[in-house]
Amino acid sequence: MQNSIPYSKPQTHIMVNEFIRSVYNWMAIGLGLTGFVAFYVSNSQALSNLIFGNKLVFFGLIIAELGLVFYLSARVQKIQASTATAMFVIYSALNGATLSFIFLVYTSSSITSTFFICSATFITCSVYGMITKRDLTSLGGFMAMGLIGIIIASVVNLFIRSSGMSMIISYIGVLVFVGLTAYDTQKLKHMALSQPAGVDAGVVRKGAILGALSLYLDFINLFLMLLRILGDRR
Repeated sequence: MQNSIPYSKPQTHIMVNEFIRSVYNWMAIGLGLTGFVAFYVSNSQALSNLIFGNKLVFFGLIIAELGLVFYLSARVQKIQASTATAMFVIYSALNGATLSFIFLVYTSSSITSTFFICSATFITCSVYGMITKRDLTSLGGFMAMGLIGIIIASVVNLFIRSSGMSMIISYIGVLVFVGLTAYDTQKLKHMALSQPAGVDAGVVRKGAILGALSLYLDFINLFLMLLRILGDRR
């Protein structure tokens, strides 16, 4: 005897739409909070000096962000949905503080135009990931290797400080995060389709938060790569 009644096709469609909508809502909240904090910090001389004038504070924030991402990704199934939500919100705020430098380095007009270009690119890739019949698993693996290569190259470039290498990394980065956006979107669709009937609301919330984090990271990194290419420095 089955313990639950399988979803009909209309029910499945509604379930997927609700889950994906929740993911994008939380992603939008995260991006909005990041943008607000970044703008606020960039307009506060005291906060800017505290974060960028003290390496201990700056790298402390970076380490805290990495810790939140790794902990949330690894322990999301074992923590409360409210805890996962709070961690995502805190991460978004901390990321805004460290990303506030873009308002100090780039002109407001180039930040705005790059944001809209990034948004259009992201939406296109996400829609493709949602509607394509092609399995993007192999693409995701390839893009993950590309991401590792970008990280290694970026660390090396910290020492050699090559503007040419930085630009090459940015162009490759755009391709990598375009691919990851499509892959992560398809993965979220499959996650929604695989949810059993009667699944606990807290489990759904945690899945939505983890999905929002993945797409949030794709968007932020795509934006930063595009800003390096298109941004006008002050």
